[in-house]
Amino acid sequence: MSEQAETSGIQFGLFTVSDVTQNPVTGETPSEGQKIKDAITIAKHAEEVGLDVFAVGEHHNPPFWSSSPSTTLAAIAAQTERIILSTSTTLITTNDPVKIAEDFAMLQHISDGRTDLMLGRGNTGPVYPWFGKDIRQGLPLAIENYALLRKLWDEDVVDWEGKFRTPLQGFTSTPRPLDGVAPFVWHGSIRTPEIAEQAAYYGDGFFANNIFWPKEHYQRLIELYRQRYAHYGHGTPEQAIVGLGGQVFMRAKSQDAVNEFRPYFDNAPVYGHGPSMEDFTEMTPLTVGSPQQVIDRYAAMRDTFGDYQRQLFLIDHAGLPLKVVLEQLDILGGEVVPELRRELAKNRPANVPDAPTHAARVKAVYGDGPAREARPGANRGDNLTGGSPYQDAVAPAGAAFGLSRKEA
Repeated sequence: MSEQAETSGIQFGLFTVSDVTQNPVTGETPSEGQKIKDAITIAKHAEEVGLDVFAVGEHHNPPFWSSSPSTTLAAIAAQTERIILSTSTTLITTNDPVKIAEDFAMLQHISDGRTDLMLGRGNTGPVYPWFGKDIRQGLPLAIENYALLRKLWDEDVVDWEGKFRTPLQGFTSTPRPLDGVAPFVWHGSIRTPEIAEQAAYYGDGFFANNIFWPKEHYQRLIELYRQRYAHYGHGTPEQAIVGLGGQVFMRAKSQDAVNEFRPYFDNAPVYGHGPSMEDFTEMTPLTVGSPQQVIDRYAAMRDTFGDYQRQLFLIDHAGLPLKVVLEQLDILGGEVVPELRRELAKNRPANVPDAPTHAARVKAVYGDGPAREARPGANRGDNLTGGSPYQDAVAPAGAAFGLSRKEA
């Protein structure tokens, strides 16, 4: 079994939308190349200050740079040791499930299991025709593609026929998932109950980005997910795996934070030139102020959403320069997250699961026994006439998703 640092309770980290935005204070716009290098620097520093997760989104149009998240995360994996590497999100609708299966199994091996991913449909409509898809089929694509992705990770040899891609016959996705346990999957959505239903059906995690809408909007989606998670027999509603986003800007004095962040807010491509910063911070989880204000607000999130497993923050958007982002990370890791860990551990019920890690999920399948190590036999790429192309015994049913035969 691969080595991986354990985290307990709730995981804290960053997620980036990968925007390349003009700095409204200096008037300078960084290059795409500089922003890519900056993201790697930020991820490395996130590990240094004690955060647990770094996640990067997927976009295929300016002003965003992250068209290949798995490539970026592999580069980060080679320069880090502990931090979990994830996406926010991977487009399940327009990516080929075969490529997702292979890319993220490969990333598992490169990172020694420090890999999970968040699947979603994205928020850029034109991406569908860019990849030969029909936006009107967005939900059916998400449902069919994910069913195939699971099958590719769960079975050594796959026969498949669906509506949206050519059939597969005797196909093996390589490499096989690390230790016979596929990456944990989160399903991300800001408005679609069908995605919450999908996450609940499979017993996967559900992530609400918790940025652009009032908390009541996300509360309804999360409550739906929790109830349906229990309906499908995965546990109680309180045992469902929930992740939240958020965004903050901090200085020691709250007014200094307000004054410094205002030009970035006012000119941000997403929410600039709209509501005032004061109105937006009142209506959404955006918190601009002192570290204690951030602690108070995010410690209270479980009053609305229940105990949860992952909290990610957006801190590198809207043209903020790298120096400022690293300063924000120092505050987050040095002052805010340690206190949030303490606050959110208080009175946390014993039946609420810890955040998922690869090591814990491998142990759930194999106990103290050896995990799977896939070793191919002699094979010319034709699996049509034989069984598994691997020498070892087939992993237990459901093993790729952290379930033992008994649990499945």
